[in-house]
Amino acid sequence: MKSICQAAVLLALGLVASLQLVRAQEVDGYVGFGTARAGSNGQQIDTFSDGTLHATGSLDGAFTDWGANVLFGKQFGVGWTGSWKFSSGPYAGLGYHANFQVFDGIYQPGPIRTKRFVPELRAGLGLASVRFDFNDPVSCSQVPGCPDDRFFLAHMAVAARFYISNHVFLRPAVDVHFVHDFYPFGSNWVPRYSMSVGYSFGRE
Repeated sequence: MKSICQAAVLLALGLVASLQLVRAQEVDGYVGFGTARAGSNGQQIDTFSDGTLHATGSLDGAFTDWGANVLFGKQFGVGWTGSWKFSSGPYAGLGYHANFQVFDGIYQPGPIRTKRFVPELRAGLGLASVRFDFNDPVSCSQVPGCPDDRFFLAHMAVAARFYISNHVFLRPAVDVHFVHDFYPFGSNWVPRYSMSVGYSFGRE
């Protein structure tokens, strides 16, 4: 039931964004790289049932980022961002991958906006997921959450688009996720830092 409710929320947000697309004054797309951070939960697990304890890992490493904004006028819009850890990280003798996907409302403060600099304040909801790599079901069964689990999250971010031409921009961003019951790691608070390059369609 929890997973169904989470999926329903994301679907509803996506449908609202899609229905408004025809009235958009600007659409942005971007791709980049970054990282996310959360410490280990400090557990030791006998993953392979051989008496050897293996430490749970921390959330870190390189993430790839993708995103799109749909803007209605100069100050308001909606957006989606996805961030994937593309290399496996160590976790209690196994490997893991993680990703975050969020739908946001966007506010662009007018007083500090210029033709070349556009700030973004974002807030929204989404999902985090953790997927484990394993060779046999026995070892997977020893690690909580294996083979994969999903977590509901709230999201806030500060970003800016620095236009190097009328349409091409660089986008540094600082994102903060509050992930509900993020038990594989040591904190529900997960900051993420990224730098992307993007293109704006329909910009005057």
